[in-house]
Amino acid sequence: QVEVVESGGGLVQPGGSLELSCTASGNIFMINAMGWYRQAPGKQRELVAIVTSGGSTNYGDSVKGRFTISRVNAMNTVYLQMRTLKPEDTAVYYCNVVGYSNDYSPPRVFNSWGQGTQVFVSS
Repeated sequence: QVEVVESGGGLVQPGGSLELSCTASGNIFMINAMGWYRQAPGKQRELVAIVTSGGSTNYGDSVKGRFTISRVNAMNTVYLQMRTLKPEDTAVYYCNVVGYSNDYSPPRVFNSWGQGTQVFVSS
């Protein structure tokens, strides 16, 4: 079983910055993609950013130019650097990891989510 744990959320003023981190652990054969999604109250969960094992990235339109996703493959860790935060960035941020698990032979695909970390942007 693959466990995903996020950290780094909190309260920040508009215009401020915050960094989230997420680490996957367990019997992992390989990770294909790591990403961040968010869900605000009353809204659907949406993509924030995703990075593949090869380093390709994709961002949600609302965060392009403000957020940067990065990944340390050797540590199964992904970071989300958030700058110029706005009140509308307030949400629970979830880390998602997709890859192959060694719990099975041959390895099988897993798709794991973290518990989420709250980001609150307010003055």
